[in-house]
Amino acid sequence: MPMVQEIDYGTPPVASETMVTLTIDGHAVTVPEGTSVMRASMEAGIKIPKLCATDMLDSFGSCRICLVEIEGRAGTPASCTTPVAPGMKVHTVSDRLRKLRRGVMELYISDHPLDCLTCSANGNCELQDTAGEVGLREVRYGYDGINHLSALTDASNPYFNFDPSKCIVCSRCVRACEEVQGTFALTIQGRGFESKVAAGMDEPFLTSECVSCGACVQACPTATLMEKSVVEMGQPEHSVVTTCAYCGVGCNFKAEMRGDQVIRMVPWKDGKANHGHSCVKGRFAWGYANHPDRITKPMVRAKITDPWREVSWEEAINHVASEFRRIQAKAGKDAIGVITSSRCTAEETYLVQKLARAAFGNNNTDTCARVCHSPTGYGLGKTFGTSAGTQDFDSVDESDVIVVIGANPTDAHPVFASRMKKRLRQGAKLIVVDPRRIDLVRQPHVEASYHLALRPGTNVAVLTALAHVIVTEGLVDRTFVEERCDTDAYADWAEFVSDPRHSPEATEAATGVPADLVRGAARLYATGGNGAIYYGLGVTEHSQGSTAVMAIANLAMATGNLGRRGVGVNPLRGQNNVQGSCDMGSFPHELPGYRHVANPEVRAIYEAEWGVTINPEPGLRIPNMLDAAVQGTFLGLYVQGEDIAQSDPDVKHVTAGLRAMECVVVHDLFLNETANFAHVFLPGATFLEKDGTFINAERRINLVRKVMEPRSGMGDWEATQAISNAMGYPMHYDGPAEIMAEIARTTPTFAGVSYEKLEQGAVQWPCNDAAPEGTPIMHIGKFVRGKGNFVITEYVPTDEKVGPRYPLLLTTGRILSQYNVGAQTRRTGNVAWHAEDLLEMHPHDASERGINEGDWVRLRSRTGETTLRALLTERVAPGVVYTTFHHPVTQANVVTTDYSDWATNCPEYKVTAVQVSPTNGQSEWQKTYHAHAVESRRIEAVPVGD
Repeated sequence: MPMVQEIDYGTPPVASETMVTLTIDGHAVTVPEGTSVMRASMEAGIKIPKLCATDMLDSFGSCRICLVEIEGRAGTPASCTTPVAPGMKVHTVSDRLRKLRRGVMELYISDHPLDCLTCSANGNCELQDTAGEVGLREVRYGYDGINHLSALTDASNPYFNFDPSKCIVCSRCVRACEEVQGTFALTIQGRGFESKVAAGMDEPFLTSECVSCGACVQACPTATLMEKSVVEMGQPEHSVVTTCAYCGVGCNFKAEMRGDQVIRMVPWKDGKANHGHSCVKGRFAWGYANHPDRITKPMVRAKITDPWREVSWEEAINHVASEFRRIQAKAGKDAIGVITSSRCTAEETYLVQKLARAAFGNNNTDTCARVCHSPTGYGLGKTFGTSAGTQDFDSVDESDVIVVIGANPTDAHPVFASRMKKRLRQGAKLIVVDPRRIDLVRQPHVEASYHLALRPGTNVAVLTALAHVIVTEGLVDRTFVEERCDTDAYADWAEFVSDPRHSPEATEAATGVPADLVRGAARLYATGGNGAIYYGLGVTEHSQGSTAVMAIANLAMATGNLGRRGVGVNPLRGQNNVQGSCDMGSFPHELPGYRHVANPEVRAIYEAEWGVTINPEPGLRIPNMLDAAVQGTFLGLYVQGEDIAQSDPDVKHVTAGLRAMECVVVHDLFLNETANFAHVFLPGATFLEKDGTFINAERRINLVRKVMEPRSGMGDWEATQAISNAMGYPMHYDGPAEIMAEIARTTPTFAGVSYEKLEQGAVQWPCNDAAPEGTPIMHIGKFVRGKGNFVITEYVPTDEKVGPRYPLLLTTGRILSQYNVGAQTRRTGNVAWHAEDLLEMHPHDASERGINEGDWVRLRSRTGETTLRALLTERVAPGVVYTTFHHPVTQANVVTTDYSDWATNCPEYKVTAVQVSPTNGQSEWQKTYHAHAVESRRIEAVPVGD
């Protein structure tokens, strides 16, 4: 298997309808106007030597290697900075050019270590290759003069080394940090011979502002910036293109391999979501796949207090089927259910919900999207007619006003955030609606025009106040509303939002947002050109999550910001396949494609395909399963790839429900918190060990390609199929491609999807006869539901109230280096940046309580309490505290309540009344956490099968 080769054209492509024809080395070449001579030459198959140029960055013209001659012009211009012109005649080779290029290369090599045979970049070094291309055979200057060869290597970053002795100061790393990532963490210090690359104020990479996205490593033409994995294991010898298994951006990577070992993950330039960029998680945090904590053999135990016993796959599967059949015989067919995973492929989640409906005979299937974006499905379905975002990510390049509400893209969706920041640096305006001062509010070369720092729980009030301004000040796009929307619904909505009680002045007391800021933001969004809204869990994880989503949709419709590029309503999905898990029918009331189980025509499709009768009544949601378990009527659960004991709210209730069940089956990579209550553990496969598809936040169906065989010996879809067969319902798929074929046969929005099509490139659903190449932009010309539906969005304050005992509001979120419950990232070098969850507090609140930076504090709510260290910061407003939930020892969800969204039961993670007080350290429970965890996960030394 060869390496996946990518051509570097030297400079980025140019979009122009005007074409220019020129001659390069006697060959006629036609390219868009504005194209560089270097790129035109490469497109003609003529390679010009280069060092500072790469097509991921704007041309720079510093290395002087890419010189060319142009007839009629004096000198030897750099081909990377010279645009083509009609009739231009270019020569890329001549005696003069050879002499000039060799002379420049001599200077580079005279100050470079001559250790090519032992260098980690040997075989993949642009400096080495270019020296060969220009024919360098000697260095006349010698190697004894002043040089930089004694410069010390910075190995502080857990993933890559910085060896300045090999740096040629081409500035590619600095430019990548600026142009691609937008962090501006690197700089060139000094002048002339003293010039050098530095992180921050010449500090170690680890403690600098570097976010370890890998753009600098990718850009480096030498071994100056080099992955430690390459240093340790050598250069890769083959590669496979696959899709990242972290957030919902859906980045494509080349998994570069040596044998069956991953050497590094390199972002693929043809990736439609990431275009060759990456973040610290996707680029570097894949080591969990080989972590010693991974469980690779099935295990069973009679009671959760017993040690685990390793068994064969056959015994484990038969045990699961036997227990589930026993429970159904005793308590009825509805006494068991499944939870699908947003970390697994679309094909795997499809099979799990099919297991429930076809093999179990019920609709007791739910997914982690219940606790994150279920309000998106409900809200956008009611207003637009489809339960997904409206745009592709590239659309942001044409946005003039960007609204970010309840989302923190730089931490949770960093690759898309880099794209957004690039557009903001080009002049787009930004409105941030968030209780915290997230990074986007102000950072190098990016500053929000408005930051509406609302009180947690008041999203709907702020959104309705924005709508009040737009309607009462005559800023509505009347043409769009009259042509595209239900005008009766609009009239009712406009009358509602025009009520003086919804004005910014009237709502200011509740929201805490000054009225003038709300009015300014509303005017900017309505009149600033193409307006795009991006939102996250800070919108959905509220008791009014669905209401807030519909309020966002109302704003977009009222201003005509739908149905074209640069606009839209865009949920930023949290996990790699949370969109896909919803698409595949993981909810108890919906079959694949968001079609209700009560619809007899839809049921008939699956009854014919599956040969079973499907219950028209919705099954149990996750909270209902847990309630029923406590009541003794729900006794068996198959959980694939989720850790509800850490991620779901009100942990005491979750664990009580799990403890009450008679057979809990956990199918995962590690013995997670939910596994403490499991009776069967089935070892899962990482994304590196599976074929299938992930569907990202822009509805893009990306292929996931297996780069190594599952360490457990069985793929996740195979395990689900085996359970079904053992229970008496036959499933016989030869691979994920056959599962996708069934999805396409039964789901109209996927009717045109096949692996053959996806091998030609990822597509966005709907993909069918009406849209054979997919649908990048939704609702062009008309909405999926026909006419856009305006919905009344009355603000109803949450039942979770602050008071004398609990005067602060807790909200939660993520941090860049960690992911979700941390099961993967905590087992990588990412712990160097975030080894524990911290409680962010405003200095005023801390001072009132006698709390100093780094002190242990007790975080207490009406539901429970935990302890963690304090981080004093003005990123949060007085009265608000914030923490992450990446470390199980913190048990952040011990304090969250069971309040949830009125329409979907999405938990209200973002609003919890709490008190914070000093304490001497961790609670006794936390001090003994690891000992308890070790004991509950004890594995008995019994041979497999005995």
